[in-house]
Amino acid sequence: MIDLRLLREDPDRVRASQRARGEDVALVDSLLSADERRRSSGVRFDELRAEQKQLGKLIPKASADEKAELLKRAEQLKADVKAADAERDAADAETQELLLRLGNLVHPDVPVGGEEDFATLETHGTIRDFSAEGFEPRDHLELGQILGAIDVERGAKVSGSRFYFLTGVGALLELALVNAAIAQATAAGFTPMLTPALVRPQSMAGTGFLGQASQDVYHLDKDDLYLVGTSEVPLAAYHMDEIIDADRLPLRYAGFSPCFRREAGSHGKDTRGIFRVHQFDKVEMFSYVAPEDSQAEHQRLLEWEKQWLTSLELPFRVIDVATGDLGASAARKFDCEAWIPTQGKYRELTSTSDCTEFQSRRLSIRVRDGKQVKPLATLNGTLCAVPRTIVAILENHQQADGSVRVPEVLRPYLGGREVLAPVTR
Repeated sequence: MIDLRLLREDPDRVRASQRARGEDVALVDSLLSADERRRSSGVRFDELRAEQKQLGKLIPKASADEKAELLKRAEQLKADVKAADAERDAADAETQELLLRLGNLVHPDVPVGGEEDFATLETHGTIRDFSAEGFEPRDHLELGQILGAIDVERGAKVSGSRFYFLTGVGALLELALVNAAIAQATAAGFTPMLTPALVRPQSMAGTGFLGQASQDVYHLDKDDLYLVGTSEVPLAAYHMDEIIDADRLPLRYAGFSPCFRREAGSHGKDTRGIFRVHQFDKVEMFSYVAPEDSQAEHQRLLEWEKQWLTSLELPFRVIDVATGDLGASAARKFDCEAWIPTQGKYRELTSTSDCTEFQSRRLSIRVRDGKQVKPLATLNGTLCAVPRTIVAILENHQQADGSVRVPEVLRPYLGGREVLAPVTR
């Protein structure tokens, strides 16, 4: 949710942001009109209430002739106040409804365009030349079957397409990744959190996931609860309706949770293996900071993501996501994309977004700095989305015999194991 005062003072900036996102620009004018009705009806209501109160003081003191006229006016005022109150409530509800449909203001440095119009900021690591090593790389699913680590056939039998079992070293690899990621986050000052996987509508809407992203969300109608697609949602709502003292900032949490996504609109994409699935586990970083510190915190989150991927010895690039590919909450987003050998391209592994004051305004989270109370800024950053990270590790660290070398950072969490070896069945 953006600041209505900013909308009134600089509507062209909001229009430009909507246009860059590829969203409805007319929404800005509709919102301005609704806000004007809300404010004018509020003024009208206050004026009528003031007159009503003044009249209430005059009636007891009035003569018999005057009292009849004043009582008649009081009856009319009562009806007018009721009508003005209803008009004010309707205008306020319309304003709020339109405001919730408006995306965050994009940062001026974000490249304009769609999914393919990102800007590459940096590239890390060396892409392996498997032909020089004398063998053709296997994809992660074939490797997972050789290692006894991934079973998608039984996943589909039990739950349907895009579900899977991690078995044997696959399950151990997930636990190693989660423990290593939490260890890095804790060393960086994050408080580890195990978060709910089910949240109320106000938590989901407040974080910004019931607008353009709602088609990807699982909803339990009977309980009116949502399955989270990321622990960003419960971490953002953790301080909902609270005022935080400025000296407590920054607050940094590292949440581990299962994540659920319908993957609506992805039919036919990434159907093989576990790259795009309906359920997965993830370690997510989340920060609450003063608004003026959000851009610096965004860079810090990105550095922690780069540190993580470097420790996994993965080749990757960092991109500045284009305006049309931003979520509604993000003013700017950086993705780290790892090289996937059998696909011959980089694919998203981690992402970090600066949501500025957008989520805190919707969730009523504020910071008290001296006598001033104002919204704060929230940011999020994926540290480890487990299945995609497993995909990248298996494919980049595979060896000719189907074994997979274990990155050094994970070995302490795998009993010192240096190699994942093929199983004998």
